[in-house]
Amino acid sequence: MRYRLTDEGGAIVIAFEGDIDLECSAEVRALLLDCVSREPVVVVDMSGVAVIDSSGVATFLEAYQGARKKEGTFVLAAVGETVLRVLKLARLDGVFTLADSVAEGLHARD
Repeated sequence: MRYRLTDEGGAIVIAFEGDIDLECSAEVRALLLDCVSREPVVVVDMSGVAVIDSSGVATFLEAYQGARKKEGTFVLAAVGETVLRVLKLARLDGVFTLADSVAEGLHARD
């Protein structure tokens, strides 16, 4: 798993590439929680993520909850079909704010 972080003037965009699973979930967790603590809007570009497991889902859920506690916005953008299927199975597709693109995610509000 690799990632690229960009500052979009009051928002952070994190673009992940690769699988988000138990092997990297601790690193992803630390990164997301840091971003949520620094900016009110965090958009996660999921276009490069092919697979996510339960530890990855739990990591995103924790970051989402952290953003909500700070009255921030946490958006998953460009979610692929395989990852979306996992979110639907966990019944989290209605919990997370999902955007078709990063640009759309930057304009989303919870």
